[in-house]
Amino acid sequence: MTTIVLADDHVVVRQGLRALVESDPRCVIVGEAADGLEAIELVKRKKPQVLIVDLMMPRLNGLDTTRKVLRLKLNTRVIILSMCGDEAYVLEAMKAGAAAYVAKESCGNELLQAICEVVAGRHYLSPRLSESFRGSYTAKGTLLEKAQTDSPSFSDTLTARERQVLQLVVEGATSRDIGIRLKIGSRAEESHRTSLLRKMGLHSRQDLIHAVLQRGVIPVVEPASTRGKDSKSGTVRRTTTRTAATQSVVKHNIQ
Repeated sequence: MTTIVLADDHVVVRQGLRALVESDPRCVIVGEAADGLEAIELVKRKKPQVLIVDLMMPRLNGLDTTRKVLRLKLNTRVIILSMCGDEAYVLEAMKAGAAAYVAKESCGNELLQAICEVVAGRHYLSPRLSESFRGSYTAKGTLLEKAQTDSPSFSDTLTARERQVLQLVVEGATSRDIGIRLKIGSRAEESHRTSLLRKMGLHSRQDLIHAVLQRGVIPVVEPASTRGKDSKSGTVRRTTTRTAATQSVVKHNIQ
């Protein structure tokens, strides 16, 4: 029996994923988490074989959750579920140690296949990604090999606190908001932000946001087709789409 923990900040998505995953008698959900920090605590307690985690979650995103889970050395394999198929995000996920990357628009069978592949010690990449992209992953000289042999990325040089500050900066939080949410003073917040700019060789908050989104370091916004803007502030807000599999499962349960 394959033991699995689900991590997604939307209850209806978790319910749909649970129904889908447990439709396979070989799988059992041993816990659910609404954010990355909860997911890490569940993994510590339950020691599942697989963690299915959303790329974008509050408190701790899917990439950082993956990094922390891998550091626990519990042999838990991580499957990242995401709406974003950009190579930068996928490569960053592989560098973080994810065993699979599944597009949210995938059919349910793809997630079940991903579970089988990672439990068997292999890697899986959603076929939804472009043929040329998949070719670079499955052929010799794969994306996985690139992730393992590339020089450390910018994200690898960040401290845990710098990651938290960076995520909040890119989400549009003010310096005051960051200080309140992280319980740090204004000088500490400014010091972390200055360190981030120095490490990236940048000079302004706007440059930092642009560079981070371009490199896929922090998963904050969904693909352009699903983005929305606040009509008053003009700032990007997150929009959420269920997986195709979850939509069908939820619809079935309602009926």
